[in-house]
Amino acid sequence: MPLHRTAVRAVSSAALATALSLVPLHMASAAPAGVAVKALKGDPGDGGWHGDGLELNAADNKKVDTFVVRARRAERNISPQVRAAAVISHAQVIGFDHRLKSADSLKRKVATALKETPGRTVDQALAGINDSVRYTLQWPDGRYTSGVALASSVLAGWGDDNVKWSNTWSRAKGYKGVNSAWKETRSGHVFEVQFHTPASKRAQEETHKLYEEERLPTTTPERKKELQEQQDAIFAAVPVPAGARELKAPASRRHPAHSAT
Repeated sequence: MPLHRTAVRAVSSAALATALSLVPLHMASAAPAGVAVKALKGDPGDGGWHGDGLELNAADNKKVDTFVVRARRAERNISPQVRAAAVISHAQVIGFDHRLKSADSLKRKVATALKETPGRTVDQALAGINDSVRYTLQWPDGRYTSGVALASSVLAGWGDDNVKWSNTWSRAKGYKGVNSAWKETRSGHVFEVQFHTPASKRAQEETHKLYEEERLPTTTPERKKELQEQQDAIFAAVPVPAGARELKAPASRRHPAHSAT
């Protein structure tokens, strides 16, 4: 094992104990693995799901429910690793209570994917979801670049494979930040980690409702353009930390890192 990885793992082992001590036991996982996913208000009574002009039939709805349970099981291993990466890199963990995407949101996302790509299967749609378990790490501008580099190295040191690395700090318009996805080594489940500054996180929160409206199938092309322009204006005001444009994913064991252009 390379020396730098040995060092990271040694530090990570100590940080894992610290991270576990910081997370109350009732927060270690969102729900027991055997608990069935609660029926949603959009359930039409036939075992399927309806919402926002979208729908899933009973068979597809059941597959999403199974995926939700699998995500909850995987989160038990993932959260201590991410918390340890935060401790080591002196990051603030933002929105930890919302680390699990709701079943309703996942069903909306899958139904949208099926509607936008006729012939696509629910299994293919689920395979493309990276954020069923998601986290946000944040640093002040002056510590952002070094913090992202260290935190991502720690995650790689656990053996988690980086499967997505989208660095949008160099974009002239739109979202600012680094969005990454990792495959947890034991469960094989993919989770998302966003790396932000306070300003970029605020911009993300301010544009969230605009983004949600933009992606609805009922939103007209004219309104979509207007919503995108509003989002671009908000992100344009976000300062770019020194070195942020050059941040790249750490070496991955099995998957090449994908960098956004």
